[in-house]
Amino acid sequence: MELKLNRPLLFFDIESTGLNIASDSIIELSFVKVFPGGEQRIKTWKIKPWDYEARCQRPIAPSASAVNGVHDEDLVNCPRFCDVVDEVVEWIGDSDLAGFNSAKFDLPLLAEEIERVRHYLGRDFGINLHEKKMVDVQNIYHFKEPRNLKAAYRFYCGGDFENAHTAEADTIATYEVLKSQLDMYDDLKNDVDALSAVGGRPRVVDYAGRLFYNDAQEAVISFGKHKGKTAREVYLNEPSYFSWIMNGEFTLDTKRQFALLKEQFDKERRAGAAAKRKPLNDNEVADAAKLLSEKWTGKLF
Repeated sequence: MELKLNRPLLFFDIESTGLNIASDSIIELSFVKVFPGGEQRIKTWKIKPWDYEARCQRPIAPSASAVNGVHDEDLVNCPRFCDVVDEVVEWIGDSDLAGFNSAKFDLPLLAEEIERVRHYLGRDFGINLHEKKMVDVQNIYHFKEPRNLKAAYRFYCGGDFENAHTAEADTIATYEVLKSQLDMYDDLKNDVDALSAVGGRPRVVDYAGRLFYNDAQEAVISFGKHKGKTAREVYLNEPSYFSWIMNGEFTLDTKRQFALLKEQFDKERRAGAAAKRKPLNDNEVADAAKLLSEKWTGKLF
């Protein structure tokens, strides 16, 4: 079954130097962009992983090389992420996103790489990945048939696919699995909004899940001594906590979301203070005078 799309849907997969979003980097990034009507475009980048603080190539963990087959020397002459970021952002464009287990790792790492360019090189981009719909095919798969991508491909598409753990092969396989899932499950709605909601996971504010939205759409802290408290409550009672976040070992995306919340709360506080200083209008003066006269007893003591 082909996908019903109102906007392009961008399937993507990442190979990396390791599994720590805060300290690892992308070494391979592959996009399969599917347009309304079924047209497909494919783009894959080999990327030199870059440590912006040390200003050198970041080494690949041996455990990662054992899985993806890529070694440090393979990437010496490849562009850094900051060299291709404009093309990456252009490919993303107005697309919704899709991948296999991408909501937990690939999307947060992609966002972190963009944040590194923003933070260390002072560049900005007219894109906010948090605004994108994200269809995680693994969520649908685990919700319906708990297993992994290779087993998912065998179960839904029949047979095995070659070159597993290369970004392009994994990305194409993920696309094929999602189409087969739609063929198999009559109650699975062929709609990106519905597909991105399968599994009922809490909606997070930052990709690391340090903040999530409650039913009232307020940002709530998910860890540590303030777990379960709203960010607004913590800001009002312990504003230094936000500085601790900025100086702690958190992802740049987490720090950015806390900074945006602090900016919002600061603005609200200034607006409230300004409202208190605003001169009363004629009606407010008359109301205040009436209230004072009603309470006045004629006695000073």
